[in-house]
Amino acid sequence: MPTKKSSGNPERRAKTRFPLQRELRYKLLEETSVIEAGAGYTLNISSGGAAFCVDGELKPGAFIELSISWPVLLDDRCPMQLIVYGRILRSAGRRSACTIDRYEFRTQGRTFQAHSTVRNGSMLVRWADSWNKESAKMHAAV
Repeated sequence: MPTKKSSGNPERRAKTRFPLQRELRYKLLEETSVIEAGAGYTLNISSGGAAFCVDGELKPGAFIELSISWPVLLDDRCPMQLIVYGRILRSAGRRSACTIDRYEFRTQGRTFQAHSTVRNGSMLVRWADSWNKESAKMHAAV
């Protein structure tokens, strides 16, 4: 059941959002190619989605991969990153929101490199391809 925010606007999200401002890198996919990559920071996150800021507006519906610098160390010494695969839900100016359809934790180097070169994004491509196939199966069954 939706809850009310203190401003009087009804809360539409089913999952609780947690404020979390962390550095991130992103890759945006169109068909089978990474068309854009950049850096930014998260605003909040839940089990179902994330809100974040990047340098420009992103295309709603596009597949995205976020690499988020995680605030907790593995074994109190190894930096981690949260890798999120999802779709852009909305974007206005620098602020965007995406679904979290798949995620995994990975270890990362000692420093988080906010500006990396655009690599092929093969994991993102494979995930988007499987998502499209599942979506087609669901529509065919209906």
